Parts: sequence; structure tokens; C-alpha cells
Amino acid sequence: MSSSLKNLSSYNKDDIPSGEDNLFGIVVSQWNDSITDALLNGAVETLIENGVDQKDIYVQYVPGSFELPFGASKLLEKKKFDAIICLGCIIQGQTRHFEFISSAVAQGIMQVSLQKDIPVVFGVLTTNDLEQAKQRSGGDLGNKGVEAAITALKMASL
Repeated sequence: MSSSLKNLSSYNKDDIPSGEDNLFGIVVSQWNDSITDALLNGAVETLIENGVDQKDIYVQYVPGSFELPFGASKLLEKKKFDAIICLGCIIQGQTRHFEFISSAVAQGIMQVSLQKDIPVVFGVLTTNDLEQAKQRSGGDLGNKGVEAAITALKMASL
């Protein structure tokens, strides 16, 4: 089903494992910060709503989405996290730069997860324009940060 037909942040709280006593890291891109700040707020609120104590959520900022995998790797060296959430926003421009960055970020996040044996969640918007990013960071289509937090809660419980 097309994501344009539903709010991606809707979930049944009874289907989500409690995050109580879990430790979560969130790595956030500062590029497109009006979008990534909204993603971060959605992720943090969702974790707290599902039993995670505010003190058990660590936030690390990186300059852009390309730096998310490195930021996740460094965060994992600091503490034993149950899951890491990577939040970013890559907006299509007039060149192929978008394709290279999007692919590298997705591959990098997956690589960190497999190498460190910890769930590292891909909460990166890859949109055609700013309006699409707004719709997916708290607009009519929900908030990808909420979706990423739900994924992290589920993966941490494995």
C-alpha cells in the first residue's frame, strides 16, 4: 500500500514491547534541521510513551545524513545500547548526489548494525522535495521518527 494513503505513525500500543530498562541512542543529522528536529521529537516522545526513561535516551548530532553511520558506530563505543536510531533527511536535488548519499547512508547503517550486532534503525527520509519531508515529519503522513522508535523498541526486544 502506498504510504501516501495512510498516517505511518499510527500504531497499536498493545503491540509494542515496553522499553523499560532499555538504553537507546539516537543519532541526528543537523542538515535539514527543521525536519530532523521534528523526527527527533517524534522518536523521543514515542520512546517515553512506551516506557523508556528520559535518562536512558542519548542523542548525538552529526553534520549530515552521510555521517549517520559513523555517528552510530561511535555512539556504540560509548555504551551498551539496546538499539540505535539514525534520523536524517535527504532531499532530491538537480544532480545525482541524492542517489549516492541515500545509498551510502542505507548501506552504512546496515553495516554498522551487522558489525556491532546491535539494531541500528534507518529513520532517514529520502524525499523528492521539502513538502514531502514536512508531510513525513509530523504532517498528514505522520512522523518517520515515531516509526523509527517503534522499530527500535521491537528490535531491542529480540
